[in-house]
Amino acid sequence: MAAPRKPIVLIPARMASTRLAGKPLADICGAPMIVQVWRRAMEADLGPVIVAAGEAEIVDAVRAAGGEAVLTRPDHLSGSDRIFEALAKVDPDGRFDAVVNLQGDLPTLDPGLPARALELLGAEGVDIGTLAAPITEAREKNDPNVVKVVVAAAGEAAVGGRGRALYFSRATVPGGAGPLWHHIGLYAWRRDALARFVGLVPSPLERRERLEQLRALEDGMRMDVAFVDTSPLGVDTPADLERARRALAAGNRAGDQ
Repeated sequence: MAAPRKPIVLIPARMASTRLAGKPLADICGAPMIVQVWRRAMEADLGPVIVAAGEAEIVDAVRAAGGEAVLTRPDHLSGSDRIFEALAKVDPDGRFDAVVNLQGDLPTLDPGLPARALELLGAEGVDIGTLAAPITEAREKNDPNVVKVVVAAAGEAAVGGRGRALYFSRATVPGGAGPLWHHIGLYAWRRDALARFVGLVPSPLERRERLEQLRALEDGMRMDVAFVDTSPLGVDTPADLERARRALAAGNRAGDQ
């Protein structure tokens, strides 16, 4: 299984959000949030960057900023389904062999992180690459909104290393003494793995934990994890939005500090 040679970056975005309606167009330092995310993706310099939008107003905002966007069905159940539709529209001939799925609510993302996920696909047998950062705040250890990943690593898990994902949970796992790892919802897919994934029905553990990445693990797909030292701020609430505004105004793209 050869390492991918031609990646594309796709950013799913939709206006509906239970905690922050219309968040792709929320202003952050003079630009809509989706435009700030598109800029971080362009700075990553991995390949073409296209926003997979659920509504025309998102497409308009991205194009007004000089970016590329494609309109997708508004009723997709997941970002993976949305980017797969977008991929079929922008690349029906299969020129791109890897897809970086960058969430549309990470405006403070360190542009170096997507490359870490993509590098994982260079190893034999890896279908999906993703990231995790150490949990350093006590409140996050038991927070169900902070998704934890259990990783099998060679030796002690540490920033700069990598391992194979065994499980994802909203619970505090694994038990016992040792570090806990906060999963960062950024994925690098082999194109055929993405096609396989979206053809699967939601799995029992996925439905129970409300974590779609478990569908891949339950189907036997291999997902490797790179350990990084920063967890980008995901904007889900008005408070998160204010934090992102302060961070970018201060020139801070290091994460959620």
